[in-house]
Order: sequence, then C-alpha cells, then structure tokens
Amino acid sequence: MKTKYNVDELGFYGKFGGAFIPEMLYPNVEELKENYLKIMAEPSFQEEFNHLLQQYVGRPTPLYFAKRLSEKYHTKIYLKREDLCHTGAHKVNNTIGQILMAKRLGKKRIIAETGAGQHGVATATVCALMGLECIVYMGEIDIQRQAPNVARMKMLGATVRPATSGSKTLKDATNEAIRDWINNPVDTFYIIGSVVGPHPYPDMVARFQSVISKEIQTQLQAQEGKDNPDYVIACVGGGSNAAGAFFEFLENESVQLIAVEAAGHGVDSGESAATSVLGKIGIIHGSKTLLMQTEDGQITEPYSISAGLDYPGVGPLHAHLHDSNRAEFIAITDADAMQAGLDLSKTEGIIPAIESAHAFAVLDKKTFQPDEIVVINLSGRGDKDLNTYIDYFNLSD
Repeated sequence: MKTKYNVDELGFYGKFGGAFIPEMLYPNVEELKENYLKIMAEPSFQEEFNHLLQQYVGRPTPLYFAKRLSEKYHTKIYLKREDLCHTGAHKVNNTIGQILMAKRLGKKRIIAETGAGQHGVATATVCALMGLECIVYMGEIDIQRQAPNVARMKMLGATVRPATSGSKTLKDATNEAIRDWINNPVDTFYIIGSVVGPHPYPDMVARFQSVISKEIQTQLQAQEGKDNPDYVIACVGGGSNAAGAFFEFLENESVQLIAVEAAGHGVDSGESAATSVLGKIGIIHGSKTLLMQTEDGQITEPYSISAGLDYPGVGPLHAHLHDSNRAEFIAITDADAMQAGLDLSKTEGIIPAIESAHAFAVLDKKTFQPDEIVVINLSGRGDKDLNTYIDYFNLSD
C-alpha cells in the first residue's frame, strides 16, 4: 500500500532514511531487512510479543483524563501513561520486540546504546528475562547524571561501558555500540533504542512502538466515542515514543501531530538540540536525516538538560514529517520543560521524566479549543531525574 508518511520499499521516508553502513555490517543489516517483517507477521511471534506486553510490561497503559490540567488549559487533555510500563518508560515495548527478533535470528549477545538510561534498563531487563549477555554503551556524562539507571542495569546483569570521546553522551555511546557490532558481526544483535540507524531499524522500532497509538484509538473510542484525537503531542530526541504515538495517525491528516524538541538554553544559544530548526541533511549512524552540523559537515554537539533528548539528529521518519509539514515541531527550553514538569507534579500528582516534561510545556505555547481532544504521550516517569529536579529547584533546602 502506498503511503505518504511510512517507509518505502527502499527504506526511505521521502528523501530521508536508507542504510549507509560499513561493508562489515552489510550482512547483519541485510539479514534483518530480509526477515523482520516476515518474523513480525508470524502468529507465534505476535502471540509471544502480545503476551509479554500484557503480562510482563503491564499493557495496555491507561489513557488518563487529566481533569485539573484540562480545567487549567480549557480543553480536554488525556495522558497516555507510558510511565506506568515496567521499567518506567515506553522503551520496553521495543526491547521486548527486538529481543524476540534476536532470538529468532539465533543471536546470543546483545548490545545497546543509551542516553537517559531508560533504553539501557529496558534492554538489560529483557536480556535478564531471556538469559542473554548484555553490553550497554553509555556516555560518561550520562553515567554521572543518570546514576540510578546505571545501578539498575548492573543489578539486571548488564555490563555498562562508558563512552569517553566527543561530548560523552548519546551520540558517542551509539558510535561505540556500532564499533562493537562491526567487531562482532556474527553472534551479536544490536538493539537500537530509537527510530534512528540504518533501515530497517527506524521502521521496525516504530512498528513495535505503534502499540501506543493503537491503544490510544481503542481507549479514546471507549471514553469519547471517537477513534481520533485532535492533537497528539510527544517529545522527540531520536523519536521512538513520538513515532509510536503518531504511527496509527500518520495517514489521517485530521489528527494534528506536534513533535517537541529540546531547545536547551535557547535555539540560538549554541547549546541546544533543536534539530528541526538547526539541522541540515546529513548522514549519522547509518541513516540520511536532519543533523546538526557545521558548514564543513562536522557534527555539532547537542545540549539538553534531559539526557534522552540531546541527540544531534532526529530519526528519518520525523525528518520527513517536518519536511512535509505533516507534524508541527516546537522547541522547548530547559527552563520551560523543568517548570512544566513541576506544574504537572503539582496539578495531577504525576512526576514526569524531563524528556516528557518538554511535551507538557507546549500547553503554554499553543491555545486549544474547549471541545478539542489533546493526547500527550507521557513517555517516562521522573524517578531517574529526581536529582536534576532537586538541584534545579533547590528542593533539598
């Protein structure tokens, strides 16, 4: 079926995507490309995947009507509670799918990259569940600011390897993971945590995360008598939670999609991760996409107070949604995101991950009508960010 916004048979979303990879990785990526859709379509795969999502992850997650938030902003606001998934974020939807894929391809060793640590925890979790070796690469700076997640990974049996080059954050952790994969091409499966990387990863991750938007449709029908909201809002770094929240609505242009990026200290401050504003077409981690870079093509170091959003690019699906004007991209500063996180905590009794808090800051940037339905993807819980909240708001006083 021809679609405007999903991947084509060559692995492209419009002009973005593809697989720009070293020759050593070609067999791995080709093996996955040839098999991922067939494996995902197998009834036994679907049965095991859905069983684990229900019994292990705790799906379906609630679509919660935020009464006090709705009253404050004079519209109908629903929260998709991915923060209630096992491990505390949406990441586990994808790692469950990919670990089942790895097992069916006969892989014994799992590697992953992580920024905020949620994907690392989710990967370590499913490796423990399946009894497979797990190595997680994480930037040295992220290891320091996400210490609770590092401890969780180690408790789950994973080896956490620091990335000490570059900005010592997510980009560099991904570089190290790819280097490992090149050196161990036969027995190793790379579980990528977002809709980034060479085809078929962006499409595969989006499909595993699409359970989010499938549930939104079913739950909204039960609560409002209609399948489709007026708006879906989600934060975007690489963009897996947004891809999942948007997926079932991509071809339905009556649903307005809002992708929220990290502006850091301000889009023009030199310390930002607002790829849609600052990015130009380039290739990063095997994919052609929008990428923050200098005039001579060197990657610009991104910055965000949230460890999960400081990626210098954006997944090719989101690059296409921006390029085609299918989604509206809004950049939110650290200050606005932190305030939104505090406001949600005090208004609804829910402490969000700082990544997710960026999405809530949109409520102060846009005006919605009283009868409109706004779904915000609450992609993760704030436990991992408590030290950042404490320092920022002087909560220890």
